[in-house]
Amino acid sequence: MGIRVENNDPSQRISTGWALLFAAWVMVTVATLGSLFFSEVMDVPVCSLCWYQRIAMYPLVLILAVGLFPYDTGVVRYASALAVTGWFIALFHVLVVAGIIPEKVQPCVQGIPCSETHISLLGFLNIPVLSLLTFTLIGVLLFYVHRMKSS
Repeated sequence: MGIRVENNDPSQRISTGWALLFAAWVMVTVATLGSLFFSEVMDVPVCSLCWYQRIAMYPLVLILAVGLFPYDTGVVRYASALAVTGWFIALFHVLVVAGIIPEKVQPCVQGIPCSETHISLLGFLNIPVLSLLTFTLIGVLLFYVHRMKSS
């Protein structure tokens, strides 16, 4: 029930790879616009860890767009580095919010603690969890684009 990558037709592989890359670009764009909406429209304070996640997320909008027109799987290498970096920062942030990371090692500034959640959807989806899910999905899509290129 997963994505099938054992296709020998080159045009079909390119079409599927492009669609996966496009889906990753859409996710990154929505995440970027969402983070800007939360901070600029809703005035949600941005903690240090959120800034680091933004540093990993925002360039992906341009990098993935460059890989779409014309279709170039070479962007997967650069996008993956940012996605993995953002994933680890988001995981650390989720652990901070959960109280697993001690306060001594939290890179927070006074007045904007990283352990606070200002928005919670469905009782468990806060901004760090949404970021972790987004980076995870982007990583999975980039993995499949890479697999399509090498098969």
